[in-house]
Amino acid sequence: MTADRDALRTALKRTASALKHDGVPFALAGGYALWAHGAPESENDVDFVVAEGDTERAANVLEAAGFEIVRPPEDWLFKACTDGVVVDVLHRVVGEPVDAELLDRSAEMDLLGVRMPVLPATDLLSSKLRAMTEHYCDFGALLPQVRAVREQLEWERLRKEVDGNDFAAAFLFLVDRLGVSTD
Repeated sequence: MTADRDALRTALKRTASALKHDGVPFALAGGYALWAHGAPESENDVDFVVAEGDTERAANVLEAAGFEIVRPPEDWLFKACTDGVVVDVLHRVVGEPVDAELLDRSAEMDLLGVRMPVLPATDLLSSKLRAMTEHYCDFGALLPQVRAVREQLEWERLRKEVDGNDFAAAFLFLVDRLGVSTD
């Protein structure tokens, strides 16, 4: 189901503003982070990452800002809901704890009138590719995103990070054959 774009944008801004105001280290992730880098705009939800050690603090900050906090059975995120929009706040990405090193690679960007840290395109694509399995492997959704950010990708690092995932290898083979990769 596609969420209302204005509601998604408002939730993104409210989340970033609340975390910034209370000094919780974070970064924009997922589809909206790729959008900040030039990919098509996300139509489903908003994703942020916080360090694993800051999970409860981030949840408390967002709850105090008026978000409803939902703890799903998955133990790598919590959900902050507002105005019909779900904001996923991840503290682990593809099984790996979010840490200061990942957050430090983020670049400050102005997005929708709010300055916020945004994960680099290489980290975003690496996590999307490493998450591919026989249960979820949507090359069609990923291809326009990669095309849009291809000049920003550290292709060699990306290839090393996803080396153990056959679905990622197949996707990289496809982008090579299509002339999308720049190396």
